[in-house]
Amino acid sequence: MNILRVTTFLLVGMTALASQAAPQLLAHWKLLSNSRDSSGNGFHAIKRGSVKFDARTGAHFDGLDDWLEVPAFKKPKLGSKPFTIAAWIQTDRILDDSLGDILSCFDPATRTGFNLGLMNYAGITCAQSNWRNLFFGIDAGVGGDKWMDRGRPGNNQLINSLVVYAGDLYATTWEPGPNDRGHLYRYAGGTNWIDCGSPSPANALKSVAVFDGNLYVGSERYSGGGSSLPLSPNENDGGHVYRYEGGTNWTDCGKIADVRSVSGLAVYQGKLYAGTGTTGAWRDKPRHRGMYRFDGIGKWTDCGCPGNRITHLGVHDGHLYGLSYDAGEFYRYDGGTNWYSLGPVTDTTQVYSMISYQGKLQVGTWPTGSVFEYDGPQSWLHRGRLGQEKEVMALSVYNGMFYAGTLPMADVYRYDGNNQWTNTGQLDRTPKVRYRRAWSMAVFDGHLFCGTLPSGHVLSLEAGKAVTHDHALSAGWHHLTAVRGKRSLQLFVNGKRVAERRLGNQEFNLLPNAPLKIGFGQHDYFNGRMKNLRIYSGQLTATQIKQLIRP
Repeated sequence: MNILRVTTFLLVGMTALASQAAPQLLAHWKLLSNSRDSSGNGFHAIKRGSVKFDARTGAHFDGLDDWLEVPAFKKPKLGSKPFTIAAWIQTDRILDDSLGDILSCFDPATRTGFNLGLMNYAGITCAQSNWRNLFFGIDAGVGGDKWMDRGRPGNNQLINSLVVYAGDLYATTWEPGPNDRGHLYRYAGGTNWIDCGSPSPANALKSVAVFDGNLYVGSERYSGGGSSLPLSPNENDGGHVYRYEGGTNWTDCGKIADVRSVSGLAVYQGKLYAGTGTTGAWRDKPRHRGMYRFDGIGKWTDCGCPGNRITHLGVHDGHLYGLSYDAGEFYRYDGGTNWYSLGPVTDTTQVYSMISYQGKLQVGTWPTGSVFEYDGPQSWLHRGRLGQEKEVMALSVYNGMFYAGTLPMADVYRYDGNNQWTNTGQLDRTPKVRYRRAWSMAVFDGHLFCGTLPSGHVLSLEAGKAVTHDHALSAGWHHLTAVRGKRSLQLFVNGKRVAERRLGNQEFNLLPNAPLKIGFGQHDYFNGRMKNLRIYSGQLTATQIKQLIRP
């Protein structure tokens, strides 16, 4: 009889524990006819912008100003316990904007909360660094001030571009030695890099973009004079674009007119575009330094030049932009060979980079070392100077915060709001040089990576904890699940786990003083469709996640 009582007691206790541990539905926004929460918990969202609802395809977010808000005082309180986010989303194949944030609840003042979205970053100096990469991160002001050395690929002195492609991180380099040439390298972990070849005799592989499922790279002749370094004895011209075929194999996609540099690559409306006007070597005779469109192997269509060089390229809110090293100009491409000036950017002679942050276009500039926000044609808002630096180059949004690399100290600054920037560290300490650059950035494997000059090293930063799907999410409908478990962060696509990252011993108590934002966040407005967005308290199992995607 005593044994029976003990057994019964244990069974009842185990049942109670199992019941307590079982995930519970906190909120469910079907998004088919309105933004109300159908869970019974009352987390109804307020429509912002012109979100449209459809009984079949769910909510349509235009990527410009559409989002849904659950006010801070009535949002789900997640704290330090596990939770699960699940949703169906749809994105188009042909894009003219970034893809933006799916769901976020984040306070940048305290770096507290979570971010779930898609990274589609163009204009990160000469690269399209991330293309349709899924990101999920949490933070409670943890870390973010220690950079880890990830090694030096080859004999390079400048990491021109960093790009995420097919699950890996790649770097293009400037290698100025008399017997050297620019290479593409693939990151192999630790401080190791694998040489993927050098298709051009020029001393630099420069710009990079992922286009139609392939990696494209532009070549450049770079003297080094613009960085106050000894001139490279390799005077072979660049100006070609190459398609990477794996291993050390390449396809030459053709020479662009008479240019010596392919200084920027970006995808816009289903086409690959190239900027060509970067290097001072052009001053020996007049050259066309505008933009070209790739129309097949060996076919590059002239898209015109507005009179000043078009160097790097970016995409934002339905438009393709050309950044210039002349007169502080920033141009909008209007089709054909037509351009419209949106500059000059205030107190600027050169524009180096751009990104969307909190839905607004931001640019990095020379010579005041400042970031400016676009506020309409010929109208730019000053977002602060980064220390006493002179130039702002690489930009990125990582785990809810905005980062920028600089010259001459190769520092990386984090934007903390109200025009205030915090230095996270100096990445290049090469002695006896005039300029050091934090030139290139990409988000990979849950970290922010940055490439430097003249040491040619790549370094990485971790702020909070994040997990990334480092393959491009294809167009169309997908079921996405983000899990904050007890010990790890996980991402699932269509019921399959695609990424995981251990959490360590930090508590990460997520109680931000911020609203819950559906279709918006720290990067940009969501550009696509969404339905059946759910939040659970607790960690759904793989089996439970698969059950969610069944008809």
